[in-house]
Amino acid sequence: MSGDRARKKEQTRRVLIDAAFRQLSAERSFASLSLREVTREAGIAPTSFYRHFQNMEALGLTLVDESGLTLRQLMRQARQRIESGGSAIRTSVETFMEFVSENENVFRLLLRERSGTSRDFRAAVAREIAFFSLELADYIDSVTQRGHEFSRIQADAMVILVFNAGAEALDMSTAQRKKLVEKTIRQLRMLDAGGAVYMKRFQNLGNSNSGE
Repeated sequence: MSGDRARKKEQTRRVLIDAAFRQLSAERSFASLSLREVTREAGIAPTSFYRHFQNMEALGLTLVDESGLTLRQLMRQARQRIESGGSAIRTSVETFMEFVSENENVFRLLLRERSGTSRDFRAAVAREIAFFSLELADYIDSVTQRGHEFSRIQADAMVILVFNAGAEALDMSTAQRKKLVEKTIRQLRMLDAGGAVYMKRFQNLGNSNSGE
């Protein structure tokens, strides 16, 4: 019986999360949502909300965590496709843009709360982006053997570029998004090529100094 109650509780919690996501849009941020609106969309009594979340901020932080996790899982899947012979940069950018296109409300949440008024929300988004960048750095290091510190710098730059492209894509037509994808791929390839040149010069300098 307790197992059934636990499952029902988790189902109701899931309904609340999905209801909040559905109400987000280009015109509506999470800050503009009320508890009554979310519970009405979820089809439950307002008083039941507190069995699952302490307050609306707790619900919002859960949305941020889920948004970041969803994105990281998609990018992990993209890296698995890369290992099967795909282009690393193209596959990653196309996967990211698919995420933006299919989850606009989710991505808008990350963008808005990244620079929002809530310190807790900003910290939560920063943490998710840091996880995203760290996983990318690990991948870059495994492929290039450039060292984790250098790979992290490159990953941070790439993440900023891709997130900015995602923000641009939100208000674009399908044709415009395709052009943006190609532009972003070129930018990332230039960034990667520049990183390779820099690393080679750094190594040559180190070899030169060691010979003195």
